[in-house]
Amino acid sequence: MATTTAADRREEAKQAFDAYFAECPSRKLLDRLSDKWVTLVLTGLAGGPRRYSDLSRRIAGVSQKMLTQTLRGLERDGLVRRTVTPSVPVRVDYELTPLGESLMPLVAAIKGWAEANIQTVEAARKTYDATA
Repeated sequence: MATTTAADRREEAKQAFDAYFAECPSRKLLDRLSDKWVTLVLTGLAGGPRRYSDLSRRIAGVSQKMLTQTLRGLERDGLVRRTVTPSVPVRVDYELTPLGESLMPLVAAIKGWAEANIQTVEAARKTYDATA
């Protein structure tokens, strides 16, 4: 029976897309999806195409730099489509791709859970902080 090395096991895990391994490509995707701006941008686009300025107004507190970086990353990952309409001024719209749409039930559920449970979490934080 052949002995497998740690490098062999890492390579097998990488091919199986096991996010517990640092080298796994799925970990980079999880890193992107766990970003707060990603959740807000995706849910902001759930109602249909939006212009950059609409997203910027909808998502309070996001800087121009972060919104741009987030949209570019989501576009690169195939979750968002950017459409440029030649006009004066140029019109740029963002919308979810079918892949982005397939993610929406999960993202919307996380956002909804956070909104529904924030009071309980804040109470737990207060209790923890009082005893720590």
